[in-house]
Amino acid sequence: MPEVRERSELVERIIVPFAGPGAGIGPLAWGQRQVWAAMVETDSSMSMGGAMPAAAGHTVEDHAAELRFFMCRYAAMRTLLRFAGDGTVTQEVFGSGETTLAVVDAADDEDPAAVAEALATQWRERNFDYATEWPLRMGVIRHRGAVTHVVALMCHIAADLGGVSVMMREAAERDPVTGEPAAPYGAPQPLDLARRQQEPATARHTTAAMRYWESHLRTIPARLFQGPVDRGEPTFRRVRWQSRAMHLASGALSARLGADPAWVLLAAFATGLERVLPGSGPFVAIGIISNRFRPGLRDVVSPVTQDGLCVLDVAGASPAEAVARARTASMSASKYAYYDPGARAALTERIIRERGEHIDLTCLYNDRRTGGPARPGDAREALAETRVLSEEPVRFLGIKLMVTVEDVPDVVRMIVDVDTRYLSLPDLRALLHEMEAFVVDA
Repeated sequence: MPEVRERSELVERIIVPFAGPGAGIGPLAWGQRQVWAAMVETDSSMSMGGAMPAAAGHTVEDHAAELRFFMCRYAAMRTLLRFAGDGTVTQEVFGSGETTLAVVDAADDEDPAAVAEALATQWRERNFDYATEWPLRMGVIRHRGAVTHVVALMCHIAADLGGVSVMMREAAERDPVTGEPAAPYGAPQPLDLARRQQEPATARHTTAAMRYWESHLRTIPARLFQGPVDRGEPTFRRVRWQSRAMHLASGALSARLGADPAWVLLAAFATGLERVLPGSGPFVAIGIISNRFRPGLRDVVSPVTQDGLCVLDVAGASPAEAVARARTASMSASKYAYYDPGARAALTERIIRERGEHIDLTCLYNDRRTGGPARPGDAREALAETRVLSEEPVRFLGIKLMVTVEDVPDVVRMIVDVDTRYLSLPDLRALLHEMEAFVVDA
């Protein structure tokens, strides 16, 4: 039973001991290295998670047991970073230790959901201490004696969204009486993965990927966007937008062409940019590739997402041709997105020197959807439902444009981050309209 070590006026901290295998020190794996570079660039832990309602009847003890399960089973949760004087970052996995579950008592007249959101916001805005703080913060909100909400935030260096899904699935599969896992943990832990990536068989992935990247880096346009232009609006913006019409139409088009819906949306993005920025050359974007389709990586709890280079020319293409080209580009980007990030950085620097110009790779695309096909429906009738959900300033962006397709049912919902010095808000709205129009008209 976890003990209470610290208590303030409305916050109780439950000490949760843990132990697990795999203690040791070693280099970061490839996916971790890419995430760490992004964290440094943005000065952010890029935390994942938030507040959610607690399962009915679950107690503080139930959630303490769940936290202990995560810490014991996944070495990534028992890992701290170590920083050498030369800038090298390594990771240390601990075989045992203690963490805490925060218990926040909402006052009788408070809304516990609001208290949970406030705690999530507070945790999200405070970077993790990578050398001393475990990468999982977890707490519960208690209102009038009952647990109503759970708050969980995870530092991105510990896992990606695919890894979080593995954790949630395996927690749900535990024995309801003993709390033991349904099966032994069989996926590589982060140190195992880093060791495998140093073996010759895995290093060959880097060699093949660098040949693919070099072939494109030598020929793609140096930049997609003109600028910068001071347009007198907040520099960095985040727009949330959704369209049920695009969801229905992309499902119908993918069925007609025998194509994956992901290729349809990629073709829509490329075509939309070509319409808004005509003559800018082939569509070039960095795709965020999960790599979980590779043998042995499906259930890894560690970042395995890496950048894939997606290049396709849709100028003058019919919808069927655009989708076919998107298929080829998407599959190539995925095939060559597993590599040593240091090799890619060195290759890019060399080609920039040889070309005598900077190559701008700051247009990103991340399709997170995992759902099935769309239900039948009239896409044109649904156009009236298309809307902007929110527009808000963002503190900092290291990119010029990023389109993220969220994994939500029955609609295409996008989060678009934009540097307005390179793409104005009117042009961004036009891009979303053209993406939708491409799919609906097709």
